[in-house]
Amino acid sequence: MALRIHVDIVSAESSIYSGQAERVIIPAQQGEMCVLARHAPLLTNLKPGLIRLLTGANLTYEFFVSSGYVEIQPHVITILADTVLRSEEFDAAAAKAARYLETFAQEKKHTLDSELALSVALLRVMDHLRQSHVKK
Repeated sequence: MALRIHVDIVSAESSIYSGQAERVIIPAQQGEMCVLARHAPLLTNLKPGLIRLLTGANLTYEFFVSSGYVEIQPHVITILADTVLRSEEFDAAAAKAARYLETFAQEKKHTLDSELALSVALLRVMDHLRQSHVKK
């Protein structure tokens, strides 16, 4: 039996996930990282991307995060994200992102780089999910 680590994912609105995982793949600011139980303590920024929780028995939970922080302790991972979308919410989020970008183009209140990074990450996540669903 593989060692497990407790994972808490929290957004500004609510607690999104609390449970055990064998592996957690996180989009950290310096690149994607895989965290296992007994990982060295670490605190880092999240970049827009996909968090994958592998809980064993071929169960995988996927969440899109826009940004935030992750704290890793040997037996606990705490993810504090600004915005979190569950995999079943991605299609609605893509439509919302398109509307948001249209509004952004009209208002020009935010920096283009951060909005572009968020959109590219969301598109990559959607492409990844489509490919993984085709393989099943």
